[in-house]
Amino acid sequence: MLLLARLEQHLLLLQRRNPLVFLGSPQVSSTVLDALFEASKAPNSLFEVAAIVTQPPARRDRGKKLMPSPVAEFALDKGFPSDLIFTPERAGEDTFLSNLRALQPELCITAAYGNILPTKFLNIPPLGTVNIHPSLLPLYRGAAPVQRALQDGAKETGVSLAFTVRALDAGPVIAYETLEVDDQIKFIFLYHMHFYSHKVGVAMLALVFALKLQIYLHCYFRKDLNFLIHELPSILDGSARLKAQPQDDSKVTLAPKISVEESWLSFDQEASVLHNKVRAFAGWPGTRAKVAIVDNENGRHNIVDLKIITTRVCNHSIVQGDEMDDISYVKDSLVFPCGRSTALEVLELQLPGKKVFQGSCLLEWFAWSKAEETVVEEILNLGGYKLHKLRFQLEVEIF
Repeated sequence: MLLLARLEQHLLLLQRRNPLVFLGSPQVSSTVLDALFEASKAPNSLFEVAAIVTQPPARRDRGKKLMPSPVAEFALDKGFPSDLIFTPERAGEDTFLSNLRALQPELCITAAYGNILPTKFLNIPPLGTVNIHPSLLPLYRGAAPVQRALQDGAKETGVSLAFTVRALDAGPVIAYETLEVDDQIKFIFLYHMHFYSHKVGVAMLALVFALKLQIYLHCYFRKDLNFLIHELPSILDGSARLKAQPQDDSKVTLAPKISVEESWLSFDQEASVLHNKVRAFAGWPGTRAKVAIVDNENGRHNIVDLKIITTRVCNHSIVQGDEMDDISYVKDSLVFPCGRSTALEVLELQLPGKKVFQGSCLLEWFAWSKAEETVVEEILNLGGYKLHKLRFQLEVEIF
């Protein structure tokens, strides 16, 4: 009864504005919520955020402490009423739907909520539910649109604003914006650039990326925020429903969820394929290669998992002739021969439990880890590839 009274009181405050319910969970979604909060403060605003729906608290960090979702945490920090933040396990729960109906929302907006919305949820808001989807629909429908676009080497991606229907990301598209994709950009940068580019220019973000400042998180949906706020009046007056275009089902591509098993690299593939995979899987799950380091003097070997952090496709003018069959150093990178006579520069990598370091330091790290001062001439790969300027003779096997 107390909750119902609280909902009724809140509804009275919204009687002159359209009640809007926001659904989102990860940190990037909080940037969308922030934009909605700011827009709702305008004297002529047509809407008010009536409630927030997010994932239930989960155990995070090393202490495994039960923590609210980043969106819930952000909303609480902004002073949003805690009893208007709903955290159902499933969006079809009767109690949750009853509370949602009591708010009489005109519209719901979703941004990476992470839960399936059943028909009985979609039937509640008269103006429908609108989703911010980080792809140019109907391309890359599914859970991992940004990663799959990067993995495919897409030169252009973007954000779509579409009505939600029961079929996966299949609703009519209200509007979309495009974004050119640089061949060095990584997922954790691109995913959040769409969220932040209205506050920080794309060129500045690229510069920050080049300087390796840790602002990778929170950029993708920012590209879409002014776009969303601009379209809200047409959504609220119903005209967006009339102008929304159905998707061309003949052009549908899917973006299935990424699995950990996909993170392994196979160097018999072309360098461009591997490079795109490293970009796409940056952050989580990352990309890995299994390497056996063999000391030819005593026959001992050490098999390690390398996490490949940063790469680029090697310019053939750098590695030529017989060297195309060699693992070699080029400035600060380690160059691996790949399929179809291509080569991949590994600029940064990481050993288990260690910090990220330059690719060219891999064998030096193993050399320094030995309590020997043996003069080393080369490291040999299974195929006879060379690594020069090393401290002791080893053999490298790449699986």
